[in-house]
Amino acid sequence: MSNSVNTNVGALIALQNLNATNAELAVTQSRINTGKKVSSVKDNGAIWAIAQGQRAEIGALGAVKQSLDRGVAAVDVAIAAGETVSDLLLQLKEKALAATDASLKTAARAALNEDFQALRDQIATVTANAEFNGINLLKTGATGFNALANAQGNATLTVGAEVMALGSTNVSVATTQSIETLTKAAASLTAVNNSIDAVSGALARLGTKSKALTTHLTFVGKLTDSLESGVGNLVDADLAKESAKLQALQTKQQLGVQALSIANQTPQLVLSLFR
Repeated sequence: MSNSVNTNVGALIALQNLNATNAELAVTQSRINTGKKVSSVKDNGAIWAIAQGQRAEIGALGAVKQSLDRGVAAVDVAIAAGETVSDLLLQLKEKALAATDASLKTAARAALNEDFQALRDQIATVTANAEFNGINLLKTGATGFNALANAQGNATLTVGAEVMALGSTNVSVATTQSIETLTKAAASLTAVNNSIDAVSGALARLGTKSKALTTHLTFVGKLTDSLESGVGNLVDADLAKESAKLQALQTKQQLGVQALSIANQTPQLVLSLFR
């Protein structure tokens, strides 16, 4: 290599190498600071686009999870209320059966009837208030609901209503049902027995729906975890590797500075030839 005061080739090469090292160092420092090897589209357009698509899927699954959570809660409230209705029906049966005793005194029958009506009215209160987030599966006129099942929004899990209001299909005990006479007691006992069987069936169906919602909710959670792991594999930096690389690049940077300093002394050496 010839020596020239016009063009210091060695210094230019040293400067290029130092600039390249500084650029690598900036990338490594950015990865350590952000924890990501792909933090913007400039880092890797293809990977960034894939990761964004997966993030959108994860966000949509978050909405699905919320919908399923609300659905599970609504069904659980309905089940709790339905179990209360079932317990009340058992108590009604006890009162109605006692009232079928022909030897019962008038005062005793009146007391039983008063208890019967109080228990009957509690069923109305329970079913009217079995609501979560505006959903009541037990009240008169209930229609059920649909919970989101996928991120595309084109599939749902349907939960039908199980009306347990007085005078409904599941609870045939009427709003005016009483046991004030022997005849009415017999009719009430039949209505209560039918209601017990119907409510048991309704609760079984609600239990099945609750299990289906919970199972799908678990699946959505696992799917979300898998997608998040996949995004991490695409964009997250290996911090142990980047830390080791940082030390190597810092050493390389120091050597580059020294090399540039030495190269910059070359013109001075040329000048010394003329002394």
